[in-house]
Amino acid sequence: MGMLIDGEWTDQWYDTKSTGGRFKRSEAAFRNWVTADGAPGPTGEGGFKAESGRYHLYVSYACPWAHRTLVMRAIKGLEDHITVDAVHPDMLSDGWTFETNFDGAEGDSLFGSDFMREVYLRDTPDMTGRVTVPVLWDKRQGRIVSNESSEIIRMLDSAFAGIVGRGHDHYPEDLREEIDAVNAEVYDRVNNGVYKAGFATTQEAYEEAVHPLFETLEKLEARLGANRYLCGDRITEADWRLFTTMVRFDSVYHGHFKCSIKRLVDFPNLWAWTRELYQRPGVAATVRLDHIRRHYHYSHETINPNRIVPAAPEIDFTAPHGRSGMLAA
Repeated sequence: MGMLIDGEWTDQWYDTKSTGGRFKRSEAAFRNWVTADGAPGPTGEGGFKAESGRYHLYVSYACPWAHRTLVMRAIKGLEDHITVDAVHPDMLSDGWTFETNFDGAEGDSLFGSDFMREVYLRDTPDMTGRVTVPVLWDKRQGRIVSNESSEIIRMLDSAFAGIVGRGHDHYPEDLREEIDAVNAEVYDRVNNGVYKAGFATTQEAYEEAVHPLFETLEKLEARLGANRYLCGDRITEADWRLFTTMVRFDSVYHGHFKCSIKRLVDFPNLWAWTRELYQRPGVAATVRLDHIRRHYHYSHETINPNRIVPAAPEIDFTAPHGRSGMLAA
């Protein structure tokens, strides 16, 4: 995994000894916003105006946080306006790299970097912190705009409306309170919950994570039994934020992260809802199970020391989902 300390790379895994075996995720370091007119967003500095061709996304197809941004870029029709590079799925002692010996990993088209940390150091030469994806890069200023996925997807959803047309609003004002509440619970207990279970190094820490995870999945199953989507009859960002975890669940989280009480396919509503979202135009192309399975099983030596990538279960995301006629309660 590793991290930068005063601009120098060190191969350093998460410290769970100081937290009683509990995984603690680091906060994102870059929190600027692209806005329609370049005015400051809720955090950070201004000066990042939405313009076609100005911005570049660095992602991993394996990473659920980066996957959110690929989905939003696709469903908002931004493929011709925001360029993308994907890192190699293996994240070993050098962290994310731009090796090109894996289908879909084609290197750093902007700078020819060998490592993702080089992109961070272009912005902050003495940086201390984790080198994560996604990263939204401003080609004009030569700076990182943001490495916070939840904020990047909101920028992509709203700031570029004048370029591609307004389209569907995934954070409508009348649903914001409900969306925020769903997001908060899903982030803590599901999106990050699978990591808290998988990276736990004590039984107590694992139990603290895995049971709330499945309690929340049961609640989401009931919610999707009454509503077509998480917040009613409209797809919102809450759906897409959960989707990238669910699409990985049976392939990696169920076994590799010991989230083994149930599989996704054991939740009829969640499973059908996942298939429906997968089948939305442009979404399937963002789902790379080859990257996902390789990354988790090969990169996490502390969990899988022999780096054996297990045989894959058969998961048909293209099967009919049967939710088209469902009305919101």
